[in-house]
Amino acid sequence: MRLKITTWNINSVRLRLPLVLRFLDEHAPDVLCLQETKCPDDKFPSSDLRKAGYEHIHFVGQKGYHGVAVLSRLPLDTPRVMSFCGKADARHMSVRLAAGAGAAAGITIHNFYVPAGGDVPDPALNEKFAHKLQFLAEMRAWGGAERPTAAPAILVGDLNVAPLQHDVWSHKQLLGVVSHTPVETEALETLRGEAGWADAARVLVPEPEKIYTWWSYRAPDWVKANKGRRLDHVWLSPDLMGTCRAVDVLRDARGWDRPSDHAPVTATLEL
Repeated sequence: MRLKITTWNINSVRLRLPLVLRFLDEHAPDVLCLQETKCPDDKFPSSDLRKAGYEHIHFVGQKGYHGVAVLSRLPLDTPRVMSFCGKADARHMSVRLAAGAGAAAGITIHNFYVPAGGDVPDPALNEKFAHKLQFLAEMRAWGGAERPTAAPAILVGDLNVAPLQHDVWSHKQLLGVVSHTPVETEALETLRGEAGWADAARVLVPEPEKIYTWWSYRAPDWVKANKGRRLDHVWLSPDLMGTCRAVDVLRDARGWDRPSDHAPVTATLEL
C-alpha cells in the first residue's frame, strides 16, 4: 500500500481554500495536515473539503490565529489535542489511521504548529521567543515521557526551525536570525533525537544538498533571490523510516495566485 501524507502551513484556510482544493485535485494525498488555519471551528470549510473526497476531517482552531487540521481519504479515529505553555492555542492535533485504512491502520499522526518566535532572538527581550523556547522544551518533555515513536507514528508540521546548515540559504548570515539560531536548532535536534524520530527528508536527501520549504513574503522576487529555509518537516518513527520512498517539496505552489509563504511537503511511504 502506498501512503502519501502532506504537511502545509496554509496561512488561512478560508482565504486559500481554492489553493487547497487545487492541491487536492492535482496531487491527491491520502492525508493532508494543515497548519495556521486561522479559522474558528464553526467556520472551517468542511463541506467543500468533503466534496473534494476528504470525508474524514478533524481540526482545532481559533479566530485569526494558529489552528491545525487533518484531512483524510482514509478513516481516522482517536483525535487528541495537547496544549503547551499553559496556553489554549490551537497548535497540535493527533489522530490515528483507523481500521479500514489497510496497511496504514494504527499509524498515529501528530500535526504541530510551533510558535514562530518573533524577530528578536533573546528571550529576555522578546516574549514570543521565550514562548517558542518553552514550547520546544515541553515538546521534548512530551517525547521523553510518552515515547510516541514506540509505535508506528508520523510527526509533521511547521516547526518554525531550520535545524541544519544547508536548511537555509546562508548559514553564517542566519545564525542570529530567529528560526536558525543555535539555541533553537539544538533544541529541535535534541528533542527529535531523544524521542527517536527520523528526519525523513534528510535521511533521503543528506546535506550538503539544500532543501527549502519556505520563502519570505518580504522578498520582492522570491524565485530569483531563492533565500529559503526548511521550516516544514516530516518525522517518522524508526519502524516507518524504512518504508519512506520520497519526501517532495512542491515549490511551484509558492508561485500560485495569493500563495502561502510555505510550500506543501509530501512524504510517500510503501507499507
